[in-house]
Amino acid sequence: MIEDRSLLESPTTHVPYQVSVDEYRSFRRDGYLIARGVVSPEEIAEMKAHIEDLISGRLEVEGIEPPTPGATLAENEQRLLRIHMMHDRIPLWERWMLHPRVLDIVAALIGPDVLAMQTMMFIKAPGSDGQGFHQDSYYIPTFPDTLIGAWIAIDPADTENGCLWMSKGSNAEPIYPPSHGYGYGDWGLKDILEVENVGGHSNSDEDPLNGLKPVASDYKPVETPAIMEPGDVAFFGGHILHRSLSNKTTDRTRKSFVNHYCNARSYTTWGGGNECHILARGNTHMPYAQPKFGTPCAALDPKPSLSDRGAVPTMMMATPDGMMGAQPPGEEEHED
Repeated sequence: MIEDRSLLESPTTHVPYQVSVDEYRSFRRDGYLIARGVVSPEEIAEMKAHIEDLISGRLEVEGIEPPTPGATLAENEQRLLRIHMMHDRIPLWERWMLHPRVLDIVAALIGPDVLAMQTMMFIKAPGSDGQGFHQDSYYIPTFPDTLIGAWIAIDPADTENGCLWMSKGSNAEPIYPPSHGYGYGDWGLKDILEVENVGGHSNSDEDPLNGLKPVASDYKPVETPAIMEPGDVAFFGGHILHRSLSNKTTDRTRKSFVNHYCNARSYTTWGGGNECHILARGNTHMPYAQPKFGTPCAALDPKPSLSDRGAVPTMMMATPDGMMGAQPPGEEEHED
């Protein structure tokens, strides 16, 4: 077995990513934001080498099935279509989950206190199916609802090899609850649609039984492909309807690494609860976990917050130079 390349130090020094007010508006209006060049080429190369080691079996990790002897590269890629929650077993995954520039953007969009919850890797080989319309908060409920995904392109992603498609503006929709009771939705809304056959990571492009299709059809004129280059990151809220279609190519795999976060002051029972997830930025009154491999983050050095006596809380606001930044709220009396 080869040396685990993920044990190496990160190959680059990170320059903070500043989110503009225009980018913030775009995220709130459309439900998603594509930030370009967030992850460096050196980091992409490191992750690609790591994936090659996983596919070939040169790197053995508990929980990942080794390749079948004599299997082709294509067969091994199909076997590893989706790998889930390995940040507590692979140091590189923890570093990508706590990537400073990714967290810069997450904090600007959902607030300065950030809880890192989930990691996934997708290896979408030629001919692989896509994933039908779904809403991420259907699977990962947080209270208040502050979930955000960060989809990092490792390969170029386009309409031929199965990129994401975003139903622009559908972030204004509620979560549509399943009739069988998994997930959650606002049951107090009159006539809210109950849905079936949502999600899954292997759906035909037609996906005829998906109960979200009637909702998504309202956004068909503005459904937009997320065309991305390696190192670009798509950030999207938990309510936006999104999907991916099949990889129609014969020779282009679409690899991506996906993280999910929420505001660290939200409560969740998902994945064992708050105490099982890492405090990435800021602070919280809720329990949280430490990074297993010591990746720098707020869990190792939490910042003063409202729960600390004498500390001044901050919130994300527009700054005079048109960027987003953490600032203390006003002290004046509020009058309508």
